[in-house]
Amino acid sequence: MSAVGNDWPARIETVLERALQLPEAGSARLREAMRYSVLGGGKRLRPTLVYATGMALGAPPGSLDDPAAAVELIHVYSLVHDDLPAMDDDDLRRGRPSCHRAFDEATAILAGDALQALAFELLARTPDDGADALRRLTMSRLLAQGIGTLGMAGGQAIDLESVGHHLDLHALQTMHRLKTGALIETSVLMGAAAAGELEGPVCAALREYGAAIGLAFQIQDDILDVTGTTASIGKVAGADAAHAKPTYTSLMGLEGARAAAAVQHARARSAIASLGRSGAELARIADFVVGRSS
Repeated sequence: MSAVGNDWPARIETVLERALQLPEAGSARLREAMRYSVLGGGKRLRPTLVYATGMALGAPPGSLDDPAAAVELIHVYSLVHDDLPAMDDDDLRRGRPSCHRAFDEATAILAGDALQALAFELLARTPDDGADALRRLTMSRLLAQGIGTLGMAGGQAIDLESVGHHLDLHALQTMHRLKTGALIETSVLMGAAAAGELEGPVCAALREYGAAIGLAFQIQDDILDVTGTTASIGKVAGADAAHAKPTYTSLMGLEGARAAAAVQHARARSAIASLGRSGAELARIADFVVGRSS
C-alpha cells in the first residue's frame, strides 16, 4: 500500500503470520484455508489505520499489534463470507480463486467463523495492567459494534435486500457507511483507544475522518468496478452491474461518483487538520483511498 510509511507493511505481515501460527490439533484443512485467505495479499488499509492513528497519538507500536491484526482478520472473514454463492457469489479475490473455490463452501464458512473468533482472542490476551485491560475491553466493544447489526453485517443485509432495486442517495450512503465504512472507522477508533484517546475534540475529529474515508473507499470501489479490469482490481470487474447492485456510479454516473469521492476526501483531510504534522500519515492514507487503482 503506497500510502504507508515506516516499516508498517512488513510489521503487519509479521503480526498476521504470528497470529496464524495455530495449534496443530484439529483440522489442517481449516488452518490452511485461514492462512490462504489472510496471507494472500491485500491493501492492509485497516491495520495501517490502527498503526497510523495510534502512533499519531503517541501509542507504542507494540500496543497496536493485536488490534491491527484483529481488524484485518475481521476484514478477511467478511471477504470470505461475502464471496460465497449465498452472498455476492464471486469466484476471484485478490487475484486468485476465492476461498470457497480454492477449498469448498463449508470450509470457507468455517474459515470465516474461525477468523472472527481469532480476532477477538487476540484482543482478549492477558493484559499488562489494569489500564491495558480497559483498553482491550474498549477495543473489543468497538470491534463488535463495527461488525454487528449497526455495522458491517447490517450493511451487508441491506446490500443483499437492495439487489435489483433503486436506492436514493441517503439509502445508498447508509448501506455503504455500514457495510464498508463502519469497519474502517472502527480501525481508526481502535488506534485511538490503544492510545487512551476516546473522548474530546481529537476523538471527534478522528471519528469524522474515519467516517469520511470509509465512505470514500466504497465510492472508489464503485468507480473501479466500472473503470478497472479484473487483472488490476483482483476481482471480477463489472460484477456490481452484472448483479444489478445499486452503486454510486449507477445512481450518479461516473463523474458524479468521482465528485462524491472528492468531497469525502476533502472532508477527511479537513477533519484531521488540527493534528498538524502528527496527522501527516493519516492525510496520506486519505489520498491513497481516492487515488488507488486497485
